[in-house]
Amino acid sequence: MQLSQLRVLLAVAESGGFTAAAERTGMSQPHVSRSIAALETELGAPLLVRRRDGVTLTEAGHRAVSRARETVRHFDLIRPDVAGAGGQVTGPLRLASLPSTTGTLIAERLRTFSDRYPLVNVRLLEGYSPEIRRWLENGAAEIGVVILPEPGMHTVQLGTDAMVALLPRGHALAAAETVAVRELARDPFILTTGGCRPVILEGVRQAGAALDIAYEAGELSAIIAMVEAGLGVSIVPTLGLPADLGEVVTRPLDAAIRRNLALALPSLDRCTPAARAFLDHVLV
Repeated sequence: MQLSQLRVLLAVAESGGFTAAAERTGMSQPHVSRSIAALETELGAPLLVRRRDGVTLTEAGHRAVSRARETVRHFDLIRPDVAGAGGQVTGPLRLASLPSTTGTLIAERLRTFSDRYPLVNVRLLEGYSPEIRRWLENGAAEIGVVILPEPGMHTVQLGTDAMVALLPRGHALAAAETVAVRELARDPFILTTGGCRPVILEGVRQAGAALDIAYEAGELSAIIAMVEAGLGVSIVPTLGLPADLGEVVTRPLDAAIRRNLALALPSLDRCTPAARAFLDHVLV
């Protein structure tokens, strides 16, 4: 059994297929397939169920991936830990971010961090809250941006993000200084499937309103386009909103609905030197 085989197994498990794993590892697809087949032969059990639309892990595969992730993680920490003893911070840093926070809260901090720690190899992943939580738990990312609360994680708050009403420019409420959540709830509502969904639903509940959810969408751009098309209204975070909203306007809400954003690590004691350095860099 070779370390390279374990890395291939993790790449296949995380990407869900041989082709995507080949792109991630820089190997050919046949090489990835042969590596997995050789590992299955050596372990004496099938690790993957091969399907036309990708692969899934068998029970043996889940166990193998768990051990492989732990083994690769400890191997990858040898060099950074030794370098850290000499005062250097090096090694990989996989940072997960929400799409709306990458450009607004993370990009500049990442630039100054890379200037300060040029030996750290940063890989940025983008996803929504459930994905980021899963990446942190399974070791696919060392540190990530989350929406509080995030129980079981060590978190450091980055800031708060106000939610606003999103309306077609010709809507009756578009000229109002503030929009009452109760009034907004009278229209067909387009609800995000992203991480701020629970924040919106709780804020609406506290305002004593009930939404008429007509559509759901994950991408902010899709929600904006649907509101512009007159399909409904929405509530969205201000971070990540484009400067030009076309025929859509935002208005403050009469009830303060905010999402609290934080950096999260599974454990402060067991985090990599690079992750700890990034956390300290943000706190400065």
